[in-house]
Amino acid sequence: MRQIHILRLLSGAALMALASFASAPHSFAEETPAATETKPFDVNSINSFSGAFLAARTADVDRDLDVATKLYRTALEFQPDNVEVKQRLMITLLMNGQFQEGVKVAEQLKSDGSVERITTVTRAVEAIRKREYRKAEKLLVYNGPNDLDRLLNGLLIGWAKAGSGNPKDAIASIQAMEGPEWFAIFKNYHEGAIALAAGDKATARSKFNDAVLDRNGGGAAPDTFLRAVTALARLEARDGNKQKALDAIAVGENFLNNYAPLSALRTSIEKGQPQEQQVRDAAQGAAAVLFTIGAALNREGAEDIVSLYLQSARALDPDSADILVMLGGVAETLKKPEQAIELYKSVPEGSPMRRLSEMQLGLALASIGKVEESKKHLKGLLELDPKDIRSYVAYGSVLSDAKDYKEMAHVYDQAVESIGPLPQKKDWSIFFQRGIAYERLKEWAKAEPNFTKALELNPDQPQVLNYLGYSWVDMNINLDKGLEMIRKAVELKPDDGYIVDSLGWAYFRMNRFDDAVSELERAAELLAGDPTINDHLGDAYWRVGRKLEAVFQWNQTLELKPEEAEIPKIKAKIENGLPALKENVPSAADAEETLPKKADPVDTAGKKS
Repeated sequence: MRQIHILRLLSGAALMALASFASAPHSFAEETPAATETKPFDVNSINSFSGAFLAARTADVDRDLDVATKLYRTALEFQPDNVEVKQRLMITLLMNGQFQEGVKVAEQLKSDGSVERITTVTRAVEAIRKREYRKAEKLLVYNGPNDLDRLLNGLLIGWAKAGSGNPKDAIASIQAMEGPEWFAIFKNYHEGAIALAAGDKATARSKFNDAVLDRNGGGAAPDTFLRAVTALARLEARDGNKQKALDAIAVGENFLNNYAPLSALRTSIEKGQPQEQQVRDAAQGAAAVLFTIGAALNREGAEDIVSLYLQSARALDPDSADILVMLGGVAETLKKPEQAIELYKSVPEGSPMRRLSEMQLGLALASIGKVEESKKHLKGLLELDPKDIRSYVAYGSVLSDAKDYKEMAHVYDQAVESIGPLPQKKDWSIFFQRGIAYERLKEWAKAEPNFTKALELNPDQPQVLNYLGYSWVDMNINLDKGLEMIRKAVELKPDDGYIVDSLGWAYFRMNRFDDAVSELERAAELLAGDPTINDHLGDAYWRVGRKLEAVFQWNQTLELKPEEAEIPKIKAKIENGLPALKENVPSAADAEETLPKKADPVDTAGKKS
């Protein structure tokens, strides 16, 4: 199955599975089915503890934190000493950015062992915020077995020591921390930041360089790596070492292509503009600890923990652009686009992250149905900087979702012109997206060269292999080569249901129906509930004589809301089945006449992931 891939702008930060939070907050999602959107209600109408508590649980599971906090407070009016409710109130307050109120509840729960890790870190963060550094040090002493907790507490202690005026002791305490290899990049970055805040440029330069050269560490914690790159670049620029600053940025650009903040920083340094470090004091340093570790944990399923870290970091450094952008990304993951939009809007104007936040803002506007506003916003960004390739990707993705393929093709034509005559490997996606646009416009003569160009730039890109291979098979041309490409895509991404579906459909188009059933059943397991896969599986079942199962799959397809153009075709199959195959099919052209007709490629693209 072809997919239209929308390339996200935020980098994936959790590339290594770090240890989990030692005493992670209890999640009602484990025992309560996710509810639909919380309906408005009158808090004053609740007249019992159970009513308030159950309503709070529903809001909590739905991540409607404003409502959840109000309802937990209502529940506490009935049972003021209920510890479980206090725990959830504290966590929802912290996750919702109501840090000061969360601290008050944390103080009440400081002797509660089940949430000790949360209350300890929260109270220590508050102590650092209030410049009570000795108190923070005492709170953060940790002798437990959890590597992540030891790293978090150790780095925070280092910044508390630095806040007390003891930067050498701070660096020594971090150096003395023992732990796995992935500690190194965190230790080097924070030691460098402490040294720089204390005016020790030589140590700072050495530590930042160590972090920047740690490629394995960068893979595990890319946001920490990028912080080290930008810190080193700014240090060199402030010292008048412009070329060294640009060299540092080049290392970051090789690590992460087309990253808007690095491009903005490069431009700023090239113009000779003054550079200010992200971390200048203990509060910002402690915020950086929470951000760098939270960013490394940022993956699906860890949103609660990441929100706790990031909101605590925000309490210490409210104008930190990367904290705000990452919180916006978490909000989008949690299907809270309005909240994400507000976070993106709050990124400071002069920040290198501002353009990235503006692009994410445009995508978020489209996600809540404000498509025209989104188009206008993203087009404006593109006009401001026609060389920013990510702006083309962002605008193009909205046009793709809106099925405005003519404008999408035009935008990617401009992108290719902007790239120039010597595209690089990183530019494969531009040609891929332009190929998709022209394929949707039924201009295969223009689409195919773009797919082949994308493969020339990136020969092992599974999505391009799949898309081009599927297109050929679906049109009954280049069947053997198309099958070979799809097989290669499956080898590269064996757990991608869309690509496995392509392989199954290729077998179907070649009359290898037993093989088709095998692959399509696997695709349906990998990606349950996709109408196109179910439809394909029904066709394959029919051809191997499993007609009752075929009709069941087609009926299931209708319930899964396929594209409108497919509905009458599916109903016809339910009524009449598939036409009989001709014997001794001599050519692909004849095969096209005998196999079940697929809709035009524009209508049969399948779902984007």
